[in-house]
Amino acid sequence: MKIGLAQLNLHIGNFNENVTSVAFEIKKAQQFDIDLLVFPELTICGYPPLDLLEHKKFIEDCNRAIQQVSPICTEIGVLIGSPVLNTKPTGKKLYNSVYFLNKGTVQQVFHKTLLPTYDIFDEYRYFESNTDFKLLQFKGKKIAVTICEDLWYDQPVETDFANSRLYTVNPMKKLMDLKPDLIVNLAASPFSYTKIKAKKEIFINNAKKYKLPVIYLNQVGGQTELLFEGGSLVVDAEGKIVKEMEYFQPDSCFIDADALINCRLSEEVNDQDPVEMIHNALIMGIRDYFGKTGFDKAILGLSGGIDSAVTAVLAVRALGSENVHALLLPSQYSSVHSVSDAETISKNLGMNYDVIDIQNIFNQFKTELQPLFKGLPEDITEENIQSRIRSILLMAFSNKFHSILLNTSNKSEAAVGYGTLYGDMAGGLSVLGDVYKTDVYNLAGFINRKKIIIPENSLTKPPSAELKPDQKDTDSLPEYEILDKILQQYIEFKKSIKEIGKTIGDPGMAERVIKLVNQNEYKRYQSPPILRISSKAFGAGRRMPLVARY
Repeated sequence: MKIGLAQLNLHIGNFNENVTSVAFEIKKAQQFDIDLLVFPELTICGYPPLDLLEHKKFIEDCNRAIQQVSPICTEIGVLIGSPVLNTKPTGKKLYNSVYFLNKGTVQQVFHKTLLPTYDIFDEYRYFESNTDFKLLQFKGKKIAVTICEDLWYDQPVETDFANSRLYTVNPMKKLMDLKPDLIVNLAASPFSYTKIKAKKEIFINNAKKYKLPVIYLNQVGGQTELLFEGGSLVVDAEGKIVKEMEYFQPDSCFIDADALINCRLSEEVNDQDPVEMIHNALIMGIRDYFGKTGFDKAILGLSGGIDSAVTAVLAVRALGSENVHALLLPSQYSSVHSVSDAETISKNLGMNYDVIDIQNIFNQFKTELQPLFKGLPEDITEENIQSRIRSILLMAFSNKFHSILLNTSNKSEAAVGYGTLYGDMAGGLSVLGDVYKTDVYNLAGFINRKKIIIPENSLTKPPSAELKPDQKDTDSLPEYEILDKILQQYIEFKKSIKEIGKTIGDPGMAERVIKLVNQNEYKRYQSPPILRISSKAFGAGRRMPLVARY
């Protein structure tokens, strides 16, 4: 039996486009005499559909799409994900399911058992858990059909509590009683550069534990802030990866099931550079955010600093230089190199730009406010005015030329509130909001590895907001190497102040930084969507109360 894998970039709710992509892959697979073709989790509607699942018409559209696909599955079997109504009188109204299509009709339906409710996942909000375990018997093979989290029963749980199991039921233990020949896993598993190795280990360990081959088929593409890397895997019963599909782009392939079951396929493993993966993930995220929202042009403020420089490079690589415009917005506090470095970056990228000096506008603001501020010294108020002037100019360009403003703030700044609400925190999409400052430098090094695009001065000058004379980030913050260690321990690993203080050897600094993180939740609450590349990004996956005191 030949099993085909179709790793697709889907568009949530775009049923015509999704069905067209599915039909194309089915027809192509039939030309290669594929027996069974596998698609990702919730292929029909795209993942995650969120509260669209609460709309009756959305579910009816899912059903209509399945009815469109079924008739073309005559000489081929197809496993494809879609929500399915729960007809029982109790429980949630839907299942997260997989249809088996063959001979022009729906032959079987399999439901997801383990429904993740952590980080960005909230599946139990919509779906009922499966309790009926069965195999797919097709072409002489018995197949355990699982859906994403169903193979994550043994996942490591980062917790200090005694109970380290998330779930009380192990779907594979139930399915093993039915003696399957192989495992197929349809998934929509989001990208995290820190989890790639751990994700592979999940499927390798399942294969070894059950002595069965595992076929893992992941979706690819950006869905607002969530990025899906693809990277689908085929693992033989000995735990050897025999196929690793492309990352950050659609891909298809087929596997000889008999050779796989008998461990006759050769090993194929691709080493992944984390920095390159972040680079490629962000480019895909920008491209898909624009393409799926119907925009093609971007605007950003280019300061000559490293954050805006890296954002500009990623935007140009995602959208093309003709679709990215920069505004250079210097003030009286901008360094000598700020404009020249920004111009160099623009020219190196072939990107159009304009320069607007904000000093006169800033002076006019101060003149108008002088009667109210009379006798009061300049402070952060005047710094924020400059930042907000820049956002007004950028948003004016955005409105006039139908462009999305790209926010250039990094995760380190967002974490401690080192940014101006409605100023440099403005934007329609945050490109670097899940990238720590130290990793921004790593990205810049990767970008410059073959050709200098970002000027050396942008990489070596001390980071500064340039909103007052001789300002540097380190006036307010620790060095970024230390800051990022504290932030990662607190945000990703949920360590206590005491633990972090001991790790860095400075409890007082750890306490000051974590206090800044907690105090600035209100700013992040109003931030644009952030492209997620880590295991814990700000946004939907990190829910903190605004008015807590903890």
